[in-house]
Amino acid sequence: MRAIAHVTFLVPSYDEGIAFFTETLGFDLVEDTPLGGGKRWVLVRPSGGNGASLLVAEATDDAQRAAIGRQTGGRVGFFLHTDDFARDHRQMLDRGVEFIEEPRFEAYGTVAVFRDPFGNSWDLIEPAHT
Repeated sequence: MRAIAHVTFLVPSYDEGIAFFTETLGFDLVEDTPLGGGKRWVLVRPSGGNGASLLVAEATDDAQRAAIGRQTGGRVGFFLHTDDFARDHRQMLDRGVEFIEEPRFEAYGTVAVFRDPFGNSWDLIEPAHT
């Protein structure tokens, strides 16, 4: 049995990343462990989720700083599923999240693209019921 456990997510600082994910998106802070030398092991995931988590990583050199917000070359790189699109869309708007399109209905569900404060594009999706 194999599973993806974590995906690295570059941010300008640990605290900025934690604040966005926990305060704006309502994610759980799963772990924040100092590793020495200013490094930390920071994991976040959607509240109540049991799948892969994001490893929030502070960029430490020019190449990493240049990749913040462009980790997937401008494509939507992150997909946040919800069981209530209207609720989460409204909460996110109220918390200042920038949606770059109006919600739309696709065969796979209700979706809208939003941008995080670091520049990455995400889909908020309520999958269609099968």
